[in-house]
Amino acid sequence: MPRPFRFGVNLLDPAPAGEWRAKCRRAEELGYDVILVPDHLGWVAPFPALVAAAQATRRPRLGTFVLNAGFSNPALLAREVATTDALTDGRLELGLGTGYVREEHERAGLPWGSPGERVDRLRHTVEELERLLASPDHRPQPVQRPRIPLLIGANGDRMLRLTAEHADIAAFTGARSAPGSAGGLIPLTAAELDERVALYRKSAAGRAEPAELNLLIQLVAVTDDPEPVLRPLLERHPRLSLEEALALPIVLVGSLEEIVGRVLAQRERFGFSYLTVLEPYMEAFAPVLEALRGR
Repeated sequence: MPRPFRFGVNLLDPAPAGEWRAKCRRAEELGYDVILVPDHLGWVAPFPALVAAAQATRRPRLGTFVLNAGFSNPALLAREVATTDALTDGRLELGLGTGYVREEHERAGLPWGSPGERVDRLRHTVEELERLLASPDHRPQPVQRPRIPLLIGANGDRMLRLTAEHADIAAFTGARSAPGSAGGLIPLTAAELDERVALYRKSAAGRAEPAELNLLIQLVAVTDDPEPVLRPLLERHPRLSLEEALALPIVLVGSLEEIVGRVLAQRERFGFSYLTVLEPYMEAFAPVLEALRGR
């Protein structure tokens, strides 16, 4: 029996209080299960944004997608996490990652480090948060027990093993870093994502409970003419053909029936039951969400 679908929207754009609350209420009206915020300089500050989202809504869970472990030390982060969980009435889902934009670390005056050092930093953060938030002596205390659900965003081998060991939700980026790029990402083909999921499943074979698998969708358009929609993607990645771009797992472009069929097929093939879309596609994805509800 496949895991039921959940759908999240990652709200990116800063907004005054009234506009922010309206965006969150609209996400709830459209049926999104999770309202998420990223962790990049120049975008919204995650924890106050989630508290404001909780005040504007009743049903959706609220999550970080994902916090950069290099931006906070674990003790300070544990305080923020526990406070936010309490102020959102236990609706928080904590998402963590290594960070992938070197320029942001340089602007913040924070160390960057090698890929291995960033994974080590994330592991230390995860393990310290688990220790601190589970302690009855920690103040403040989180609301959720036995713990706040943990999502880790991953693609590399060590990250997938860390995710298999610790995360309740395994979030696959569906892309890899571009060599020589400060923050650019190259989409993974279905075959490449197959290999990533297979490595994760091998690493997670000893888990008592299977994790929920998430995929971040980068482009959504319900259309009978996909070429104009995909043209910017093809210009950024000139080696892709139109057919190859349409087949990318992080791209959902086509008729409503075609997109619904693709989402169902990707849950069958990869196990992705939790899909996240970016704010610009919140409205476009809503008919897909509605068609998939309960399937």
